[in-house]
Amino acid sequence: MNVTTDAPAAPSAPAAPSAPAAVAIDWNEAFCSEGANCFRFGLDDAGRAYIGSTLSPDVYVSDSVEALRALISAVKAGAADHLL
Repeated sequence: MNVTTDAPAAPSAPAAPSAPAAVAIDWNEAFCSEGANCFRFGLDDAGRAYIGSTLSPDVYVSDSVEALRALISAVKAGAADHLL
């Protein structure tokens, strides 16, 4: 799983691996719960899946569509219930 941010690193932070070139992500309409906590899902032209927050549009997690499908299935089955 890849976590990407376009924000500059702090001066004292160790050098991060270089981010891939900017990709065009086709974002779906944001899913918002109580308190306007909004998340969005997207795909790029190469078929990679993305999850991001509307509060930090340049920060997202990316992986394969299969990995996203497995994550959603696990959450629906209760794997993250302990976080609620």
